[in-house]
Amino acid sequence: MIEYEILKNTYPTLDEYIYLCSSVGWKDYMNFDVAETSLRNSLYSVVVKDKNEIIGMGRIVGDGAIYFYVQDIVVHPDYQGYGIGKAIMDDLMKNIDEHAPTKAFIGLFAAEGKGDFYKKYDFKNYAPNMTGMFKVKP
Repeated sequence: MIEYEILKNTYPTLDEYIYLCSSVGWKDYMNFDVAETSLRNSLYSVVVKDKNEIIGMGRIVGDGAIYFYVQDIVVHPDYQGYGIGKAIMDDLMKNIDEHAPTKAFIGLFAAEGKGDFYKKYDFKNYAPNMTGMFKVKP
């Protein structure tokens, strides 16, 4: 039985963030030189620990008024399948429900194969009416 603790309104250290991102194959896609500033600028963040070791995290970024983005939902592969991702999302969505005004835009990008997980939280692909697009600066 895995016992874990969700630390609310807490963001990971840079080393913890690098550890989690690396564990799920994101290391080559992240600019860790500026990650600490990004983490501190989160609107809200949670960290999940098992015996003081980080095993998951999630955060909300945006302007805090109209736009809210669910970002960096990550659970270490050794701990996936135990409901930790759901616990993270439940906490983040509760925070959004409490702080986002009516008609706020709440977005996210789902990793390949994870779309069904977010559908449980009423996230939808609005295509063909909307096209999700992004650009990554080289």
